[in-house]
Amino acid sequence: MSEELLINISPMESRVAVLDNGVLGEIYIERHHKLGLVGNIYLGTVVRVLPGMQAAFVDIGQSRTAFLHVNDMQREPRPVSESKNKTSENINNQRPVIEATADDLAVTPPVVSAHSTEVVAVTKSLIQHRLHEGQRILVQVTKDQLGSKGARLTTNISLPSRYLVYLPSSDHIGISQRIDGEEERTRLKTELASLMQTVNLQGGLIARTAAERVPVDKLEEDIYYLLQLWRTICARRQETKPNQSSELIYQELSLPLRSIRDLVHADTEKVVIDNAQIYEQVRYFAKEFVPFVYDRIVHYTAEPSLFDVHRVEDDLRDALKRRVDLKSGGYLIIDQTEAMTTIDVNTGSFVGGRSLEDTVYKTNLEATHAIARQLRLRNLGGIIILDFIDMLEQQHKDDILESLQAQLAQDYAKTKITQVSELGLVEMTRKRTRESLGQQLCEPCSTCQGRGFVKTAETVCFEIFREIMRCARTYNSPKKFTVVAHAAVIDLLLTTESDTVADLEYLLGRVITFEVENLYTQEQYDIVLD
Repeated sequence: MSEELLINISPMESRVAVLDNGVLGEIYIERHHKLGLVGNIYLGTVVRVLPGMQAAFVDIGQSRTAFLHVNDMQREPRPVSESKNKTSENINNQRPVIEATADDLAVTPPVVSAHSTEVVAVTKSLIQHRLHEGQRILVQVTKDQLGSKGARLTTNISLPSRYLVYLPSSDHIGISQRIDGEEERTRLKTELASLMQTVNLQGGLIARTAAERVPVDKLEEDIYYLLQLWRTICARRQETKPNQSSELIYQELSLPLRSIRDLVHADTEKVVIDNAQIYEQVRYFAKEFVPFVYDRIVHYTAEPSLFDVHRVEDDLRDALKRRVDLKSGGYLIIDQTEAMTTIDVNTGSFVGGRSLEDTVYKTNLEATHAIARQLRLRNLGGIIILDFIDMLEQQHKDDILESLQAQLAQDYAKTKITQVSELGLVEMTRKRTRESLGQQLCEPCSTCQGRGFVKTAETVCFEIFREIMRCARTYNSPKKFTVVAHAAVIDLLLTTESDTVADLEYLLGRVITFEVENLYTQEQYDIVLD
């Protein structure tokens, strides 16, 4: 699979499009006045501790307080007493572990000691014993603000580089699950353990997918970079003013640089950038950290917009639609709600050839490719229900599930899929760290308030009749009623419902007049008493 990165820069926003074989697969958008928070590290202040939820709200200087759950704090260390009987051989073979005070666990990642193999138990696991209101803690954002919810936090700091992720508060060496070869996994573990001992790096490391078959000298460069970055963060933390409630300690890279660090790999054929300044920044960054892509970076200077040339703008417009058409004639209906996202598969105009079961199977199989693409493109997360067309043969159900898993294997976000149910439903989850494309680019409709539908003109007419009768019973003085409403409602009152209006005038003994207000929505109306 060939892949291209398109980076579009404007005074208002930065956009990065990932093209898979010329087709838009992912889109990342960052507004310059509203930068994402994920990855940022703050020195915040605890404003409220909720024992009933085992969580705390932390002020990090944003419009909403951020949320910190006890499970997102450093894990509770084991008591020394549990391991006093360990042999010296076991002690010498273990990785260095964490020593921490109660304040350390809340404020900074624990300190690793090479001279100790056990942890002194210093605090209880309940959050009310670990945090208190007014306490300052070092936290990192793991999820952006979504709707009415504040950002999600963790005290387990992680610092990514091109090949590695540094975990100052851990003592674990991990390997990306996408690296399959056992020999390569063993090599990385061995070399990382040796490098950490050589540079006296305290903490843990995770080898990212990009680290596969990377020589040891490149890994060593990454480790030195991460070590220096962590020292800078610790220094900034010490320099903060005591009376300041929150302060940004470390800000994640800008979207263009972040995309070079995280999205570029061996299959990336080229990176096209339409801004001269960002082009130079990206080339400098790539030369330092991702040298293999340096010669693939291209400055786009032609007159047509970069995204227009590659039809990205058209694909973006389609990605906001509820319906997604399949090549065969079938289609998907995608509905996003507060609780979950549902995707319904339909045969549409596709009639197949041999049998109904074969038609359904082919439609569902094609839908798995479209679903995987739409999940990435729209950045849909949380609980997702896939309503495939009912299939009778178990082999067909297994094939659909296998195809879906194969397509989702290319997704950067973590996914979990259940089996196909008897009703043809597949329940799955996809990790959500930022707003979906629809949430980022759209807002609830001012006419329907986000319902997706409005009352019919006929329904509003009947409401007006009831309201006129209510006013007539309540107020005896009015001699005339004036109905002010949307044009569609007034048209219906003067045509189809004209007989009802005449009967109402006769019944009440009062005149009813009508006035069109173009600024009203179809559901809005007023009744003026004269």
